[in-house]
Amino acid sequence: MKVVIEFYRTRVADGAHALIGRETAQAADLDEAIAIARLLVRTLNMPQWPDAVTISEADGASIYSEIIAAQRGEEGQHE
Repeated sequence: MKVVIEFYRTRVADGAHALIGRETAQAADLDEAIAIARLLVRTLNMPQWPDAVTISEADGASIYSEIIAAQRGEEGQHE
């Protein structure tokens, strides 16, 4: 299945979020899509370390979302 993986920064005060990365990928199932997202969070060149990720099907239906823990010792320094 084709999936769209999006990475966000969030602001707790008002729930605002900003998209900082988006990739499309082919995955056999949801478990593989999650594994791809977890790999991408460590390897994509994003302007900031993301707070959350969502995975959607090609038609836009959201199938998974997760809060991402801050990268220990490097928050705000992700290149």
